[in-house]
Amino acid sequence: MTAQCVLEEDEWRTIAAAHRDRVRHWTGPHLRRRRSGTAHPVMDFLFTYYAHRPAQLERWHPGPDVVLCGDAASDYLRSRAYVQDQATGGVRLALTELPERFTVTAGFIRSLLAATASRQPRLGCFGMHEWAMVYRSDRARHEGVPLRLGAAGTDAVVERLPVHCTHHDAYRFFTDKARPLNAVAPAREDQVAMEQPGCLHANMDLYKWATKLVPLTPSSLVADCFELAVAVRELDMAASPYDLTVYGYDPVPIETPAGRAAYARAQTDFAARAAPLRTRLVSICDRLVA
Repeated sequence: MTAQCVLEEDEWRTIAAAHRDRVRHWTGPHLRRRRSGTAHPVMDFLFTYYAHRPAQLERWHPGPDVVLCGDAASDYLRSRAYVQDQATGGVRLALTELPERFTVTAGFIRSLLAATASRQPRLGCFGMHEWAMVYRSDRARHEGVPLRLGAAGTDAVVERLPVHCTHHDAYRFFTDKARPLNAVAPAREDQVAMEQPGCLHANMDLYKWATKLVPLTPSSLVADCFELAVAVRELDMAASPYDLTVYGYDPVPIETPAGRAAYARAQTDFAARAAPLRTRLVSICDRLVA
């Protein structure tokens, strides 16, 4: 039987407040922009493409093997899967109370993340997926944000550089004319077979997989994955064809050798940063599928 960590009310409330303060660095500005109707081409993605709402991100969950003591802990009993701990009188997560879908989801996530971790990072895509999403298109995905090189210059880069995107959820947004230029045609059913740890979107998606298993996933791990997703998204868009200087992002000009080298270095750093998070998520999945 796994040993339990018993937290007194002042202890876990302090941890919960620290988590809330940490993520409000991002949720706070997003909510203010949303109230004012102000779009942000970089940060909005993290709250629209991913389904986890700001309030859910701010809500602290201890994860398994933690007992929360004190009167305030009873608030967690309103959430499914939390039960009264008979030995201590506190509240804890009970894996047996999680909906059955969690086991199915955990099985898929484990398969995907373990397969991804088994492969060497590929560092030659240079973020061309964002360029392929506007290739020979009359309409940019981010209206009101200019293309650094203009439409013709953007198209020329796509035609000159290799396009090798292995991530289905990026590839599916390619324009019709860009898809034949990609070296592969990743479909949804190819995801486990094709995802690799150098892919920015595969590393950004660790946040998605972490949220799929909340409250089983401790909020500390969710926040770590979100923090990585923010950094990855910022590189993703800095290397895109858009001019984002007005938002404070200097371009990573992948149309130049220096820009491609900078992108590959950042990919390497993100792959290293993502690896332990991927391992932690696999361990979480193992609680249900091992």
